[in-house]
Amino acid sequence: MFAVTRRTLLSAALVVSAAFATTLPAAAEQTIKVGVMSGAEEEVAQVVKKVAATKGLTVQLVPFSDYALVNEALARGDLDANAFQHKPYLDAQIAARGYKIVPVGFTFVQPIGLYSKKVKAVAELPKGARIGIPNDPSNGGRALNLLAAQGLIGLKEGKGLSPSLLDIAENPKGIVISELDAAQLPRALPDLDAAVINTDHALNAGLDIRKDTIAVEAREGNPYANFVAARQGEENRPEIKTFVAAYQSPEVAAFLDTRFKGAIIPAW
Repeated sequence: MFAVTRRTLLSAALVVSAAFATTLPAAAEQTIKVGVMSGAEEEVAQVVKKVAATKGLTVQLVPFSDYALVNEALARGDLDANAFQHKPYLDAQIAARGYKIVPVGFTFVQPIGLYSKKVKAVAELPKGARIGIPNDPSNGGRALNLLAAQGLIGLKEGKGLSPSLLDIAENPKGIVISELDAAQLPRALPDLDAAVINTDHALNAGLDIRKDTIAVEAREGNPYANFVAARQGEENRPEIKTFVAAYQSPEVAAFLDTRFKGAIIPAW
């Protein structure tokens, strides 16, 4: 009788345990949806995705070809985070659109360059040279500061990282500056004497920052470090912290060094 009772109780316990188990919620998977720029930056993010997987995080990458759409998608809730921008760009976007978006952790720096297919040095640019720059305020200002650093123009004092064409105080060579969509500048380069081109667009167009530039931004102390960004109030989500840790990993640093050879360098 005792043996039968023990088997009966054991069977009953197993039935109850199984029933109880089916009522428990499944363990939530750590998943994050991240917006990135297509091309070189997406390549980097694919490495980050693999590192994140070893940390128990599934990363869904959403590539974009237009800078202006990425913060909009994050603010709308279509993304959990993005990884494509620097602080001057985010500041300009917040000022224009009121986004509640904050930086979470640094990723890399892409020193911007002045590219030319017609001359081999800044000094060779002719009077009245046509130079293209990005038409968004932050990258346009960045381009103007690069031109000023090369002595091609002089800017009014106190304009910092965000000068505009109206802030040009000196133009000794009478250069003509054309504002174009950043993604269009590589295609326009043959028709210009030179163009300031964002590194991601330059890489996507097959340009080499070591061979095709006549001037490059300083790498050390560069204020245009890119970062992972999230909606304000969500920056401490575990998934976002894990994604940042995956980005700031030795594996990603090694990939940047071997793949881009100085065109994209770690910022952490």
